[in-house]
Amino acid sequence: MATKKILKKELDQKVSADREETEKNEIEKTQHYFYAVGRRKTSVARVKIFPKKKSGFSLLINGKKNEDFFSIKRLIPLAESPLTLVGEKNGFDAEVKVSGGGINSQAEATRLAIARALVVFDKDFKKILKAQGFLTRDSRKVERKKPGLKKARKSPQWAKR
Repeated sequence: MATKKILKKELDQKVSADREETEKNEIEKTQHYFYAVGRRKTSVARVKIFPKKKSGFSLLINGKKNEDFFSIKRLIPLAESPLTLVGEKNGFDAEVKVSGGGINSQAEATRLAIARALVVFDKDFKKILKAQGFLTRDSRKVERKKPGLKKARKSPQWAKR
């Protein structure tokens, strides 16, 4: 009976130590990043940018490297362009969770989110990013289909007889 109590006590101590360690790691993570959301069409990108701790730049999108995520190569610099513009590409690491839409709108949503996160980090970046249009949300979306029409605006072909 006494050994059961001792084993239970040791187990409780290990569990509480593990909890403290995970809480400590979570607190460190949450205190050292800047968060923002970017949208385009139906895509939503949630970005966390971390000030640099290691050398090199990494942009993880849904757990993948940006080169692996974006199959079209011209979208890679599009998503990274706010960091390149302010000259801080090697100063940050970024994690992105993006959902909805196609890959082009996901890249543009990522660009907007990174630009917004940079402004949260440093207000001086706002003037530079605003001048290039990186802080303006492109609100265009697909127009809905109306009843009696084939598409949003295309009507059926008119027949005289």
